[in-house]
Amino acid sequence: MSRISRNISIILRAERLIAQRQVAVAAKRTGFYAAAGLAVGLAVIMLNVAGFFWLTATLSKPLSALIIAGANLALALILALVANSMSAETDTTAAVELRDMALHDIEAEIRDNLSDARNTVAGLRRDPVGVLTPEIVSALLRTLIKFARNRKEKSDQ
Repeated sequence: MSRISRNISIILRAERLIAQRQVAVAAKRTGFYAAAGLAVGLAVIMLNVAGFFWLTATLSKPLSALIIAGANLALALILALVANSMSAETDTTAAVELRDMALHDIEAEIRDNLSDARNTVAGLRRDPVGVLTPEIVSALLRTLIKFARNRKEKSDQ
């Protein structure tokens, strides 16, 4: 059972590492989305006014406004694509593999324990006294040794 508890501990640690990395990437993504929003806001305010006046000198007002809006959307799209390109998958690959190995080891340990239990039950069906005798003898010996130690300690005091 110590393998199972060790593997559960490994799984929990790996899951914690995976979650921490995913949160870090999510925080970075949020920062890029905020920067994209800020850039779009600044672009709308500063460049729109300047670009609109510059374009109205050579083009009509509606066409100038359409060109400015297209430029703003292109900038926002580029920033959003940069944010979407970030992934925690490359950073968590080792932790995922470690978690999967621990899960497979737990499954193997459980299968082994079930096989041992089936063998014990089958042995009990065939020869109940023969199977239980070593366990009964060892339990009796432990009890007798414990009783003898307690008796010796009481006589020493």
